[in-house]
Amino acid sequence: MGILLRFFSKNSLFLFFLFLQIISLSLMFCMNTMQRSWIAAQSAAFNAWIAGYIDEGASYLKLKQANEELIKQNKELMELLYGREYSSSSKPRVIADSTQGKQMFTIIDGDVINNSINRKNNYFTINRGSKDGVEDDMGVISPNGVVGIVVNTTAHYSLAQSVLSVDKIKINASLKNSGYFGTLTWNGEDSRLMHLADIPKYVSLKVGDTVVTDGKSAIFPQGKMIGTVAGFEVDNKTGFWDISVELSEKIGKLSKVFIVKNLKREEMKPIQDSLMKHQKAE
Repeated sequence: MGILLRFFSKNSLFLFFLFLQIISLSLMFCMNTMQRSWIAAQSAAFNAWIAGYIDEGASYLKLKQANEELIKQNKELMELLYGREYSSSSKPRVIADSTQGKQMFTIIDGDVINNSINRKNNYFTINRGSKDGVEDDMGVISPNGVVGIVVNTTAHYSLAQSVLSVDKIKINASLKNSGYFGTLTWNGEDSRLMHLADIPKYVSLKVGDTVVTDGKSAIFPQGKMIGTVAGFEVDNKTGFWDISVELSEKIGKLSKVFIVKNLKREEMKPIQDSLMKHQKAE
């Protein structure tokens, strides 16, 4: 007991100072709003750093996925231009269409800068125009499928009629497996679905069958992806299949597009105009 008293006696000032420091620190961290705010701010900054690190990792994964998709898209376009067996040194060559005629296409890439999907007749604007070689009646495709037809151009921009247009656009399409072809239109309801008509009801179908362009026009190359069969039933008015086709491209998310130029379109146009004239006269 005497030793403890002597210790306190010799170190009374130091112990008193230590006691005051403990009181001060307690008051600072328990009673001082500014100190609590400082701690909260530092904690928030640390949390934000961790969240940013996580977001950076997620962004990297998304970027990697987007890059892989671009590689896939580039391969598909190269196959369209050069055929299945292409290399970096390949030169553009003709592509045979379904009529067995030789047909060469060139492609102009562009970006969609305006788009709509909720109207009876929808359009989208592309940042490429006549100075880039774009002309009316050229087909527009995306990396995933057919999306529209150019209807107007200026020097640097073009307006395309979306496939989501009632009675304004009809696409010649065929069932990839059987080769039977018909007319693809939109009924103005679901932006994900179009309807394929004129397919005889004796043609075998199943959900998931691939629908592609049939090449029987001067607008789109043969075999370009359109979508897949989502459902089908017999149209009682016509006796043919009414086939619901789920589009392979989400038109509402349209971004990158490619405008297709048929180098023999002018030669084919008078024949097609004559055919349409005779069909209207019937």
